[in-house]
Amino acid sequence: MIFCIITHVNHYHDQQQYFAYAPYVREMNIWLKHVEEVIIVAPCPNNEISKIDVPYNATSIDFRKVSSLELTSIKQTITTFFRLPKVTAEIFKAMKSADHIHLRCPGNMGLLGCLVQILFPSKKKSAKYAGNWDSQSKQPWSYRLQKWILNNTALTKNMQVLVYGDWPNNTENIKPFFTASYFQHEIVPVQDIESEKTFRFVFAGSLVQGKNPLYALKLIQQLKHVIPNVRLDLYGDGVLKTELQQYIHENNLQNEVYMHGNQNAEVIKSAFQTGHFVVLPSRSEGWPKAIAEGMFWGCIPLATAVSCVPEMLDYGTRGILLSLDLERDFREVINLIQNKSYFQMMRQKAARWSRMYTLDYFESEIQKILSR
Repeated sequence: MIFCIITHVNHYHDQQQYFAYAPYVREMNIWLKHVEEVIIVAPCPNNEISKIDVPYNATSIDFRKVSSLELTSIKQTITTFFRLPKVTAEIFKAMKSADHIHLRCPGNMGLLGCLVQILFPSKKKSAKYAGNWDSQSKQPWSYRLQKWILNNTALTKNMQVLVYGDWPNNTENIKPFFTASYFQHEIVPVQDIESEKTFRFVFAGSLVQGKNPLYALKLIQQLKHVIPNVRLDLYGDGVLKTELQQYIHENNLQNEVYMHGNQNAEVIKSAFQTGHFVVLPSRSEGWPKAIAEGMFWGCIPLATAVSCVPEMLDYGTRGILLSLDLERDFREVINLIQNKSYFQMMRQKAARWSRMYTLDYFESEIQKILSR
C-alpha cells in the first residue's frame, strides 16, 4: 500500500531522517507500521530541530516539500495566493500515486487536501480532525469549511473522518475516535497520596493565550494561602514565557511555580507519575493529550469544558470542569483536597478511564481503518 499524508506540520531534515512534532510523529509511526510506502506532502523549513521533535521510523520516505500557507496577515495571504497552484499540484500528484490518502486537519494544507480529494472518489481515504468538532463552537471559517466538506457524503466519498467526541448531525463519514500515549504493559497501581506530601499540579502545553497558563498560576497563588504545600510545574514554551516569569516574580511564587520549558515525552511522563493534578484552562482543544496522559497516571484533571473534555471528565465525576471563575474553581479544588476519600476515588476513576485508551488498542483500531 502507498500511503499519502497531507499535513501542515513543519518537518525538518537531518542526516537522512525527517523530524516533526513528537506527538504527531509518534501517532503516524503507528500508521506507517502497516503500510509499504509513504508519501508526505508538508512544509520543511530550514529550522533547527527542537526537543519536542522526533524522527519517523519509516526507513524510506518520499517527501514532497511544499511552501507553508499562512493567512495571518495581508502580506502572508498574498504570498499564499501565489503559492497555491504549485502546492495544489503537488498534492494532486501525491494523491494520484497513492492507494490510501490521509489528511491531517484542521489547517491550511488540510483544507487544500479536502478540496483535492474530491477528485479521487474511489480511493480509500481517512482524515484525522485534531481540532474541536463541536459545530456550536466559535471557529475560523476555514475550519468550518473543512468540517463541512469532510461531513458531506456527496463531495467526500470512501472516507473515514476521525473526530474527538460523539456529536449530533454527523454523516456516515464521521467516526468518533481517540488518541493514546502509553502501552498496556506500562500500567501500575495508582498509589494513595500521603497527607504530608506536596500537592503537585502539572501544566503541559504551549505558553500562549489559547492555553491560558496564567490562570493556572493564579489558581496556585490562591491555593497557597490555604494549603502551603502546593507546587505547579509548567512544561512548554511560547510567547507568554516572559509575562509568566514576571508574574511569578511580582507575586513571590518562586517557591510554588517552576518553569521547565519544552521537554521530551519521558520528562513529561515522569512529571505526571509524581503529580496529583493536571491543569489545562484552555479556550479550545480537540482531544487534549496532556489531560489524558495525566489521567493515565492518576492525576485529577482540571480543565475547561471545551470540545470532548466534558465527556473525558464524565461531566465532573473524574475531574473538575473549570469555570474560569477563580473563586469558584479555587473552592472546588480546596473541597476536593480536603476530602481525602473522594480525592482518592476521583484519581482512580480518572486513571481507569484513560487506561482504556492504550497504544495497543489505538494500533488495533488503526489497522481496521487501513484494512477496510
